[in-house]
Amino acid sequence: MHSMHACRNWLPDNRWHFQHGPIDLIIHADGNGGAVADAHERAWSRFTRVLQELVGELPALRAPVGDTCPVHGVVAQRMWAACTPYRSGFITSMAAVAGAVAQEILNCYARDGIDRAWVNNGGDIALHLAPGQSASVGVVSDISKLGLQQLRNGLVMDGKLHITSTMPVRGVATSGWRGRSQSMGIADSVTVLAHTAAQADAAATIVANAVNVQDARISRMPAWLVRDDSDLGGLHVTVDVPALPLAQVQTALQRGLLKAQELKAGGLLWFALLACQGQYAATSDLAALEQGAPSEKNIAEVEVGSVFA
Repeated sequence: MHSMHACRNWLPDNRWHFQHGPIDLIIHADGNGGAVADAHERAWSRFTRVLQELVGELPALRAPVGDTCPVHGVVAQRMWAACTPYRSGFITSMAAVAGAVAQEILNCYARDGIDRAWVNNGGDIALHLAPGQSASVGVVSDISKLGLQQLRNGLVMDGKLHITSTMPVRGVATSGWRGRSQSMGIADSVTVLAHTAAQADAAATIVANAVNVQDARISRMPAWLVRDDSDLGGLHVTVDVPALPLAQVQTALQRGLLKAQELKAGGLLWFALLACQGQYAATSDLAALEQGAPSEKNIAEVEVGSVFA
């Protein structure tokens, strides 16, 4: 049950948990103690107002994105702006909500005295990296394989994406048909690195939708039947994907990869890692990914930073 009021809890490892209705953030910051404490208070003050601002403009945010911006709030406008490049297809501003909120709260940490900070909104992450700083983001390609034992003992990651301050990357987002996302595609996960968290969020949605094949055994339903508050209405979203022949999986990944490369060429994402039924594709020639489906050990050694050096 979501709290009607914003609440915050201090977690181990110097992290904060902020929660208000459906917005659920984990926040961490490193740096000068006073600056960090001050930034946390600024972030909390800003956080308590975000949900109400979005609720006030919800009908416009849930409508298909058009040519003119119908919203006024700063977070709402950021959502709309991140989704406008895709308006020739069907997209609503809600495709970027998690990333846009993470970005808004992260702004409170982008200041002197803070070396590094991240705001994780359900897997969509906004980053602040001072010069010389870096961050590693763990990738879990198929959340359905996470058993209770793994959750108790700490997540077993398929790999880590290493982001340094010199890269034009301050946002990470993941989409796919599993988890809390709704997707028209069959990707277990598409993880995108982009300039901002809102841009990463929108791009991950688009690429995940493109990882697709038609097969009568794939189960799809109108989005509103799956979740009554869905902004996708009567559009069919994926609810179950059986084991598919390798050729179909590779076809789906290739379609997604073509879309990801198109977005990369347009400056809308910087890197994408696509996963479907144990197969992987990426927008860059990662040596470990070239040999088909790599072992978990192989993937764990992939550091995106080294690829673009």
